[in-house]
Amino acid sequence: MKKNKRTNVVSKLVLLFFVLAFLVITGRFLYIQVSGEVKDQNLKQLAKETREISFELEAERGKIHDSNGMILAYNRPTYRVFAILDENRKTRTNAPDHIVDSADTAKKLSSVLDIDEKEIKKKIDEGKEKGRFQIEFGTKGRKLPQEKKEEIEDLQLPGIHFLEDSIRYYPNGMFASHILGFARQNEEDETVGVTGIEKEMNESLSGKNGYIYYHRDSYGNKLLNPNEVVQKAENGHDIYLTIDQKVQTLLEDVLSQVDEQYEPEKIMAVVMNPKTGEIVAMSNRPSFNPNDPGKVKNWYNDVISSPFEQGSTMKIFTWAAAMEEGVYDGKEKFKSGKYIINEKVRAISDHNNGKGWGKISYDTGFRRSSNVASSKLIWEKMDPDDFLKYLKNFDFDKPTNIDLPSEGQGKILFDWPAEKLTTSFGQGSTTTAMQLIKAASAIANEGNMMQPYIIKKVVDSNTGEVVEENNPSVVGQPVSKETADKMMDLMASVVNSKDGTGKNYRLKDYTVAGKTGTAQIPNPDGDGYLPGKSNNMYSFVGVAPKDDPQLLMYVAVKQPKLRGDETGSEPVAFIFNNVIENGLHYLNIEPDKESDDDSNEHTRTMPQVIDKTVKQAKKDLENISENITVVGDGKNVLAVNINEDEEVVYGQHIMLITDKPTIPDLKGWSSRDVYQLGTLLEIDVKVKGNGFVTKQNIKKGSKIDKKVTLEVELKKP
Repeated sequence: MKKNKRTNVVSKLVLLFFVLAFLVITGRFLYIQVSGEVKDQNLKQLAKETREISFELEAERGKIHDSNGMILAYNRPTYRVFAILDENRKTRTNAPDHIVDSADTAKKLSSVLDIDEKEIKKKIDEGKEKGRFQIEFGTKGRKLPQEKKEEIEDLQLPGIHFLEDSIRYYPNGMFASHILGFARQNEEDETVGVTGIEKEMNESLSGKNGYIYYHRDSYGNKLLNPNEVVQKAENGHDIYLTIDQKVQTLLEDVLSQVDEQYEPEKIMAVVMNPKTGEIVAMSNRPSFNPNDPGKVKNWYNDVISSPFEQGSTMKIFTWAAAMEEGVYDGKEKFKSGKYIINEKVRAISDHNNGKGWGKISYDTGFRRSSNVASSKLIWEKMDPDDFLKYLKNFDFDKPTNIDLPSEGQGKILFDWPAEKLTTSFGQGSTTTAMQLIKAASAIANEGNMMQPYIIKKVVDSNTGEVVEENNPSVVGQPVSKETADKMMDLMASVVNSKDGTGKNYRLKDYTVAGKTGTAQIPNPDGDGYLPGKSNNMYSFVGVAPKDDPQLLMYVAVKQPKLRGDETGSEPVAFIFNNVIENGLHYLNIEPDKESDDDSNEHTRTMPQVIDKTVKQAKKDLENISENITVVGDGKNVLAVNINEDEEVVYGQHIMLITDKPTIPDLKGWSSRDVYQLGTLLEIDVKVKGNGFVTKQNIKKGSKIDKKVTLEVELKKP
């Protein structure tokens, strides 16, 4: 009886325990069902994260083109390699999708990634010990080209995967770098423009990212019915610039030559179509390679950002103001040499140490660049305040509003008599090169001052539709057509008369109208200016052909190292003459001067040479260029660096890629040539230094290996 009673009590207690446990568990299930949470973890969200996955679809940054459609900047695909360590990860066929043999994986990866085998194995083993799902391999495992990705894939290593990245790539290296600027990844891993067009048009170039969403299984694989949702990315707009790749190339080449020969502090040059305001070419030295922005010596686009005392190029606007006021008589004579308005104001002296040329006419004063003549014009012939009005009409008191970032502007100093006098011949007051060429467009374009611009159009890369387009715009008429025509005649006399200061700027086939400038450089350590002929800013603004202006160019060279009897105009003239003469021929502008011979300086049309024998191709190119490099020892031509029917300036470097290409001797090549070769051979190129090639890491005659980067070292001669 007692035993049965005890058994009943135990049974009741056990039953009570199970009832309580059931109620607790049931209550817990009901709570979870109602609240949807366990330990503050939202089960619905957890299930969603476990069963659902989404990826961001990155929008491709828009391309930048020149006026003819040549690509100057684009996104180049690269890859990042990573390894999965989680041993539960398998493929659909139940094969392992994780690192199985760390030693074998390290051995095979090390040769491709150029990472020590032991370092890779250590990274894998440490990752496994710490329970990591996946690992990466540092900087050497990122930004891999397509060739290296394929090489790793051929190893068939389980657990090795890739993520696609992209880098901003500039195929022409140091080409229009201050115009293009560069873009780089920010902390959010977004590509953002830092300078130039990349910065100015960052929003248009960036586009809008999309996404992809689907259901997956426990291994991360897409289900058969994944409920997939795709929002396509909207790629960024393409930007077309007004610059012409051929004229820009001419400019880049001659600037590099002058930079190497004269080692100036700075060079600034810009070419404009004076009838439209389109910037055809623009460059500076020092420059940089936007593919390697870590070595930038000069961030500023000096053409638009750096105001300075212009010197005698400003006399164009002094004479134009006097003509427009109706007080100018070019035949009237004055005493040159020195000019004193009163004892309190320092005497104005002509540039030949104040000796002058005796009594000369005002026309002669312009040709000889007389400071006395300009001072007398604004002080005696005009009211100085009227002259100031013309300076403002030429927009020297405001920025040009060109479509580039970081534009600066000069300052007109016009408070004291001495400042008014010196401003008339370009001293004291400052302007930028872009301000000056904008003002000069009024003289070259019948009195109509054009708005300078460098963005031709913005195109939707998804539809091809033109989203935005710039057109020529007249932004002022500071002088009449009659005054502009008279000034063009006077500027032509500077170049073509025996007593003109611009004789070095005469061209063989075209008549040039222009004005020279020699500006002293303020002494940074005190009052006054730096002494010596090398301590000047030498400049020239010129237009050709004189009677039908097609190209307007401004060049300034700061502190060139002149030797012996060299003059400051020599490096400036070398730049101007080469760019304008060859540029006009390339644009098929009819010469306005008679020529005795059919000059080799004229441009030619590139013939079709691809698929021809090397022998026949060289024969077809005899009248095109003497500067021909045959790449390899094959018999037939597979590729060439200049497209068929393109205009070629005589002497331009032509590369013929044969069907058995090898690395040529690159000694003496420019960085642009090396980058072109890399593009043709589809190999990566790394350039170090400036100037011309002196060393290369791959020997002449070596077979092409797309896995190896061609590295060259450049030095100034």
